[in-house]
Amino acid sequence: MTFSLYDAIIPGNQQIVGAVIGLIEKAEAHCAETDGCTEEDLVQAKLAEDMLPLGFQVKWVTTHSMGAIEGVREGKFSPDVTPPPATLADLKSGLARTRDELAALTAAEVNGFVGKDMVFAFNEMEIPFTAENFLLSFSQPNFYFHATTAYDILRHRGVKLGKRDFLGQMRVKAG
Repeated sequence: MTFSLYDAIIPGNQQIVGAVIGLIEKAEAHCAETDGCTEEDLVQAKLAEDMLPLGFQVKWVTTHSMGAIEGVREGKFSPDVTPPPATLADLKSGLARTRDELAALTAAEVNGFVGKDMVFAFNEMEIPFTAENFLLSFSQPNFYFHATTAYDILRHRGVKLGKRDFLGQMRVKAG
């Protein structure tokens, strides 16, 4: 069995980006159904005072999926520290755009990244990587961390979510 870089990264990103879209849709419904709950409250919600809010968590799901691919293409990844979208609808729109961009990637392009040099750059810090090590040891763990944190924030704020909501559409064997 051959398992490629594309196989290791892109289908999982597509699955979880789709799941996070579903989380945002449930958050929208929660706000509509719950007195005293506003979208702004949810977008700004945190699990701990020293953590970034939901808006950043969702934004970085896109940053560490398609944004990481764009960084590999350019040979340099720098995290986007601009403020995240301010509404659930705008967060969902960014996720939908990411979902569509991930779907447009080809296995040939992603597999062609193997061995390519690139650098993670933030302020004065630069860390050299190969593309595959950057994607697998930096961006992929960050991607899942931010998706999980978004789920946790929403669940903590009373949005009715379960494990299946986080898993999204699994890639099951056809019968």
